[in-house]
Amino acid sequence: MTTANKIRVVIAEDQNMVLGALAALLDLEPDIKVVACAANGREALDAVVKLTPDVLVTDIEMPLMTGLEVAAHLRGTHPAVRTVILTTFARPGYLRRALDAGARGYLLKDRPAAELADAVRRVHRGLRVVDPALAAEAWNAELDPLTDRERQILQRAGEGRSTAEIATALRLSEGTVRNYLSEAIAKLDASNRIDAARIARAKGWL
Repeated sequence: MTTANKIRVVIAEDQNMVLGALAALLDLEPDIKVVACAANGREALDAVVKLTPDVLVTDIEMPLMTGLEVAAHLRGTHPAVRTVILTTFARPGYLRRALDAGARGYLLKDRPAAELADAVRRVHRGLRVVDPALAAEAWNAELDPLTDRERQILQRAGEGRSTAEIATALRLSEGTVRNYLSEAIAKLDASNRIDAARIARAKGWL
């Protein structure tokens, strides 16, 4: 098979050893070509814009932009690029958010390597690939009550940032940040912002 006929893939993963292993494994496939590797979400987005691959394989938690943020951005700007989320998070909340962001595949890192190559081929054909057990669990899972803004603020609060730091980063007033935090804490029936972040992360909402 010529290079021109191969499925062109960009891989995004912030752990260098894992990134190298994934690239090597996929490059062994006769019909797949890894055209770029990215160590953070911003690099992944830039690589996709520059190279317009067929498939992006990305982790969820990465520096600068999460895999879910990249997927959501590409859904609007490069809808022909299919996104596969490859993660350790076997949580229904993450799966729901990934599908809402436009991802076509959701695989766990502990699955056999051959399943990743098969998932790349299937999403390239326009199919959706999700672990059946996780999909069934997600169907009955609790709905995420947080808004995108509440999630942004709660994530930063969970990292230990002050109200003033969050307000500066998101260009909001401190009063507005406190209001969003109060809403999130109430929705999650939490005792404080750190407890709310812990609950949301455990459910895959953060």
